[in-house]
Amino acid sequence: MQDLAAALQRVETVLQRRPDQGLHDDAPATARWQGGVRVESSHANGTRLLTDMPCELGGSGDKVTPGWMFRAGIAACATTSIAMGAAGEGIALDLLEVSVGSRSDTRGLVGVAEADGRAVYAGPRDMRLQVRIAAEGVAHERLRALVEVALARSPIPAAVQNPTPLALQIEFP
Repeated sequence: MQDLAAALQRVETVLQRRPDQGLHDDAPATARWQGGVRVESSHANGTRLLTDMPCELGGSGDKVTPGWMFRAGIAACATTSIAMGAAGEGIALDLLEVSVGSRSDTRGLVGVAEADGRAVYAGPRDMRLQVRIAAEGVAHERLRALVEVALARSPIPAAVQNPTPLALQIEFP
């Protein structure tokens, strides 16, 4: 955690001197259809992830769904931000676990409308972020404050809580 704290301090020092260095393009995620509802998502570094849908929706059910990856991204980002915050405050964590759940209506995904003809929202109806955290000798109030500040700084949870514009660009090769 000391190495993490030192790295964060170096970045903070640079950004205080040169705030323009903070704005950057994030690595794009590229998804390629593999047939059916199977998709391979890739990162420029070579990392590849396969997703599929449950059998009921035409998939094999043997891979995670894109919705699960979304929740996993929120959980991983929140966990990272909390760990960074703890390192910055000199808190040695004994336990940090973040779980993100949601409730969705499949009718929105498959285009089944409400009885009155209105479209059903395709996204999650609600989401829950649960944090389990422990650090010996650190008061619960301090850990709660750490989590709240870290989540306010966490990019993916922030993007969920505050709508981020999504520009659509369609290409025809």
